[in-house]
Amino acid sequence: MFERNILQELKKWRLKDNRKPLIIRGARQVGKTTVVRQFSADFKDFIYLNLELPGDRKPFEEFSNFETLLQALFFLKNKSLADRINTLIFVDEIQEVPEALQQLRYFYENAPDIPVIAAGSMLESLFDPQISFPVGRVEYLVIQPASFPEFLGAIGETAALEQVLTVPAAAFAHDTLLKLFRTYCLIGGMPEIVAHYSGHKDLAALTPIYDSLLVSYLDDVEKYAHGGSQVDYIRHAIRSSFAEAGKRIKFQHFGNSSYKSREMGEALRVLEKALLIHLVYPQTSPVLPLLPDVSKSPRLHVLDTGMLNYFVGLQREILGTPDLNNVYQGMVTEHIVGQELLARQYSALRGLAFWVREKTTSAAEVDYLSSYEGKLIPIEVKSGATGTLRSLAMFMDIAPHNMAVRLYAGEILLSTITTPKGKTVNLLNLPYYLVSQIEKYLQWFEEQIAK
Repeated sequence: MFERNILQELKKWRLKDNRKPLIIRGARQVGKTTVVRQFSADFKDFIYLNLELPGDRKPFEEFSNFETLLQALFFLKNKSLADRINTLIFVDEIQEVPEALQQLRYFYENAPDIPVIAAGSMLESLFDPQISFPVGRVEYLVIQPASFPEFLGAIGETAALEQVLTVPAAAFAHDTLLKLFRTYCLIGGMPEIVAHYSGHKDLAALTPIYDSLLVSYLDDVEKYAHGGSQVDYIRHAIRSSFAEAGKRIKFQHFGNSSYKSREMGEALRVLEKALLIHLVYPQTSPVLPLLPDVSKSPRLHVLDTGMLNYFVGLQREILGTPDLNNVYQGMVTEHIVGQELLARQYSALRGLAFWVREKTTSAAEVDYLSSYEGKLIPIEVKSGATGTLRSLAMFMDIAPHNMAVRLYAGEILLSTITTPKGKTVNLLNLPYYLVSQIEKYLQWFEEQIAK
């Protein structure tokens, strides 16, 4: 069992003056329950309620009066209400009893001293429209697959982790960190995969776990779908998403199907609500605010790069390459960078962003955008010479600043490029394995420019 960075966010939540009940969102199998159980060690008592179990469901189904419900929960779990401040209540699989969601508002209004966390899948889609969501009376955290720093901690690479967290990382650690990042990119960040690899270091033994993950998502389809035909659409969308990951997609005929745009659009949006995929729409402006253009084709990002590698059959190719950007036309590297950028975002309102210019004479696309100090910083995932950064240069020609980032297999390097219009741009060349620390490096980068 390894410690997730989201534990620090949970500790901050506990200390808030105006704390609200917390809903933890995340796809199945990303470790929501495990994280809350680890967090519960900070409390004197812990009440765990799994609403898939009849005994745990019963109080929410039978008692609409909040005070009676509260007394019943403590009584049935043999806990004392006198210690309520030091008792963490965790309502797992809350989607199974929509009435339980309504009760969260009363925890906030009538018992704000009791720390309450809920978790569940597909909250937006599973509840009856007549069930009111407690808007303004709950807050959210999103948990993603494990990040590279979490992976290093899980496998006991403490010296490597220390270097990743040090700005700037030492040059002598580069080769080791690059090798470890390739392993992380290969297997991904699903907690069960990471935990098994940590204990056995056997890649072949991970095969049945990857298979079981896919089966579990396919088995959930009936819960997500609103009819028999939609089951088929969603199953096709799950299976096809891995092959289409990292690409800009069209809903019409998605995954070489005969399905129409409306059918696949609805299926993919269901998977997005389940946090199994992200549909990332492009930004067309070089300045904040981020306003994705939903009229353009989105780029598809799946939950986990390790699952992508397994289901597309890229594992052997990744093992044999000195530069991850040589694999799958660079898609794997771009995808793991997106996964790392998402892993540090705990807000349900944040996501990935990229930039496009789709003019006939000057089409361009920048892999990612990072918001920093009121600026949109372009991030290109590229190996090779800096002179090949055509799209990044086009973005910088219209950007109101002169900072850009390239992620590659080389060491930390500060350089400059000149855009087609003659603008001098400061370029931070950063090894792939440091993308999780991008905000720290942007601050360091700005300090170096100012010297």
